[in-house]
Amino acid sequence: MSGIPPHLHRTVDQLKEEVAALHAELPRNNLVVWTAGNVSARVPGSDLLVIKPSGVSYDDITPASMVVCDLDGTLVEGERKPSSDTAAHAYVYRHMPEVGGVVHTHSDYATAWAACREPIPCALTMIADEFGGEIPVGPFALIGDDSIGRGIVETLRESRSRAVLMANHGPFTIGTDARDAVKAAVMVEDIARTMHLARQLGTPVPIDRADIDSLFARYQHVYGQ
Repeated sequence: MSGIPPHLHRTVDQLKEEVAALHAELPRNNLVVWTAGNVSARVPGSDLLVIKPSGVSYDDITPASMVVCDLDGTLVEGERKPSSDTAAHAYVYRHMPEVGGVVHTHSDYATAWAACREPIPCALTMIADEFGGEIPVGPFALIGDDSIGRGIVETLRESRSRAVLMANHGPFTIGTDARDAVKAAVMVEDIARTMHLARQLGTPVPIDRADIDSLFARYQHVYGQ
């Protein structure tokens, strides 16, 4: 089945290739096991998203296996069921138009913080740079409808963070595109691990708010090319 307008076919095909390739970064960075986790990308200029199908092994993910859904989570193109987290991704895209990519993982350390329902404090310059403050915890929500998406949006609207730890579930990250969201997923797991190690040594000392603001502004607007 296909309900994609003809003028978007090339864009959708390119995004299928990109999203399929980005899925390989999740097991490569030890962010998922078995078939868990997903990456999606908004199709620019439309109310569509590209995401992986449900229950497919990472070794079997190809551009052709990707599915396309509308922003209500309804299948538009593809032969397989969309990811079980599609409703959450779609809700984020509907309510955060600046977001172009969403990633969900069950990475060990970030998910451990989520299990404790505890935000990751901003006690490292890397956290200030990447996330502009602590990594917040979102509410507990059951999979199956847009409850998870609603929790993601409500939490991130009150934060500069590109990551949220959904309570008793795991991390979701957002980005300007799918690659940016994958980077955030890699970074939040690295941060979660380091802060766990820091707590074994003592009590991490949060960075002052003014310094967080300065670090975040420099990294977002000055750092890099």
